[in-house]
Amino acid sequence: MQGCAEAYGDAFTIRLIGAPPLVFFSQPAAIKEIFTGDHETLRAGRGNEILRPVFGPNSVLLLDGARHRRERKLLMPPFHGERMRLYGGIMREIVDRSIDDWPVEHVFPIHKHMQQITLDIILRTVFGVDEGEMLSRLRVLLVEFLRLVGSSPLLLIRRLQVNLGPFTAWKRIGELGREINRLLYDEIARRKTADLEERTDIMAMLVAARDEDGQPMTDDEIRDEMITMLVAGHETTATSLSWAVHRLLQNPDVLATAQAEVASVIGNGSQGSEHMAEQIAELSYLDAVIKETARLDPILPIVTRYLETPMRIGDCDLPAGCVVSPCIYLTHRRSDVWPEPEAFKPERFVDRRVDPYTFFPFGGGLRHCLGAAFATYEMKIVLARMLLRVVLRPDPSYTVRVVRRSITFAPSGGLPVIRTASDLQEHAGVV
Repeated sequence: MQGCAEAYGDAFTIRLIGAPPLVFFSQPAAIKEIFTGDHETLRAGRGNEILRPVFGPNSVLLLDGARHRRERKLLMPPFHGERMRLYGGIMREIVDRSIDDWPVEHVFPIHKHMQQITLDIILRTVFGVDEGEMLSRLRVLLVEFLRLVGSSPLLLIRRLQVNLGPFTAWKRIGELGREINRLLYDEIARRKTADLEERTDIMAMLVAARDEDGQPMTDDEIRDEMITMLVAGHETTATSLSWAVHRLLQNPDVLATAQAEVASVIGNGSQGSEHMAEQIAELSYLDAVIKETARLDPILPIVTRYLETPMRIGDCDLPAGCVVSPCIYLTHRRSDVWPEPEAFKPERFVDRRVDPYTFFPFGGGLRHCLGAAFATYEMKIVLARMLLRVVLRPDPSYTVRVVRRSITFAPSGGLPVIRTASDLQEHAGVV
């Protein structure tokens, strides 16, 4: 991406075999045209077609037009601010339990633990699955499913989604998908016979939801949205947390400032979680750390829109049938927008209103990620507990590289770190 931008400027086209032309944009004015343009012409659902094998045809990410508007409206209430804050206690419990198991004075990959944390948060808050046989089985299946799907981006290409025998990845992915579906459909059926008013999980809310015509979501729609939330809200959040840990460990002054803020706002945490939402809201510097991490290390490098009709964007006259792509990675590194663009400076985001056409890690326009606030809230809780309870240092033999995990960009090697023994005594009073 950087090489193309240097050679060809703010807009350039990439052509891949078997795919429509992909036109990249990084100029804020052009990105504004895309995000505010006619959504019947600029179709995000069709632009995300590559995700269909994983999420299913009813995923909000794959829909356009009236169906997308209906589905998005049904999905919005669970992510409302007040509803979301009910999950803070669960998030804290899960991250503290994970931290208790982190090894001391041994190198370990932090990404793996972040994946475990975010998966358990999804299972408890979205699926509403309590500890037990069902949770254990679903966790094992999902971990293997995501590992295989993330093993190579080539598996998202339709022509390579072929069962070539008992030892091929696509055969195993199909088997896992069928068993995950069976468990999910069983859970959906149980929700329909339960007292939904007594439940706070997102699956229960979707089972109870009704559209403007009084119609419920179908089982297939609920299943596809559950898988979408799982993949979009689990792997991406875990990877964002891992990048945040990397940036903090590489910038000791930033780490010290974040630790001081968390200590001053939350203290030792002994007052419990009843005021957690208010405390998390006060962590403005930690919020800026998360945003600056998302600027430099976006999990997804691009978003896409399929052109149904010819359109002029910026200085480019584009034909129908191509895909336009606001490039998150390149826009976040524009020196005319972000002075010293490669420097990690969270203060860029402190007490500053961000232009949605120069910073858009969660996408933009009508397709802005529904779970953005949920993910940010979750990341602040995980990082705050980590800053309070542990002292980490980087593995001195490690050099970070960006690696692709399916459609996401992650730190290489799972980001190996070392937990120091000093934090066991220093933070012994933290509860």
